[in-house]
Amino acid sequence: MLQKYIGNLPFYFIIVSFFLYSIHFLYTIEEIKKRFSKEGDLRPMKKLALAQELKENAYPGRGIVIGRSKDGKKAVTAYFIMGRSENSRNRVFVEEGEGIRTQAFDPAKLEDPSLIIYAPVRVFGDETIVTNGDQTDTVYEGREKGLTFEESLRSREFEPDGPNYTPRISGLMKIKDGTFHYAMSILKSNNGNPEVAIDLHIHMKIQSQGKDVLSTHICMMGIHFQVLKENLN
Repeated sequence: MLQKYIGNLPFYFIIVSFFLYSIHFLYTIEEIKKRFSKEGDLRPMKKLALAQELKENAYPGRGIVIGRSKDGKKAVTAYFIMGRSENSRNRVFVEEGEGIRTQAFDPAKLEDPSLIIYAPVRVFGDETIVTNGDQTDTVYEGREKGLTFEESLRSREFEPDGPNYTPRISGLMKIKDGTFHYAMSILKSNNGNPEVAIDLHIHMKIQSQGKDVLSTHICMMGIHFQVLKENLN
């Protein structure tokens, strides 16, 4: 894919171009951080109310929520779906083992099951996987093979439902030794351009004591950038 975009450009030009792009991106991150708080960390000045955000959005689509309960004692995840077409609306959640899957409410009206019938939640050992598509199985099978969350998702991209090219969103949760780890991922097109795939992965480590750590990783056109790693306390 890179050949299509860089053609016969000299190798040193490619390196310099990506280096300058990285500097610009990191500079932008620093500017954003300064706007978030006086300390320059990533805690926003204003918390968003999820209920209000959803209320003001005419079509939220599918969404994943990962975090802690109000008392901070429990890990919490939620998944919701909506649908525009009759085929998308013709589905409900049913329990399956320790997870859930979608199922046609009226099997007679089911048309194409490829993007609407899947398991949004599966449990692998002490890890809970939640996604908006059949990449739940991709992550589960990858973890069985010893792959990381990110490595498992490298075989996938946005959904093939052009011109929407719906992003694939995924999350993984785990509690170990009093520390709540979670990771989230989005695989998307470049603003509707399916020829450029963008992968964004965010890791969060919430510790019972000490500093919480946020790590962000971006992959674009096969080039990986570790763009941010911050203590949030």
